[in-house]
Amino acid sequence: MPRGDKSKYSDKQERKADHIAEGYEKRGVSEKEAERRAWATVNKDDAGGKKEGGSGRGKHTGNPAAHKGGRTGGKASGERSAADRSASAKKAAATRKRNDSHAHH
Repeated sequence: MPRGDKSKYSDKQERKADHIAEGYEKRGVSEKEAERRAWATVNKDDAGGKKEGGSGRGKHTGNPAAHKGGRTGGKASGERSAADRSASAKKAAATRKRNDSHAHH
């Protein structure tokens, strides 16, 4: 099987790769690079092609990439004291206020 041959991938894996590639393209990644990243993600999730005969009740792949988002977000701020968070928020508000005058002229 030559490199890049997708015949061993299931229809579901191909749909998944298409969906991932679309997301990358929406964010400005070139079509070729988006395709490359999408298949890399499918391989990471599913450990390669899954096309086999049978009823489609194969071993669950775990989909690690699909479950990654949002898990660690907010951890740093949760460990800081209320006073620290408040000071940071006030500083951010002041920065936004200061920069606002530059942005809308």
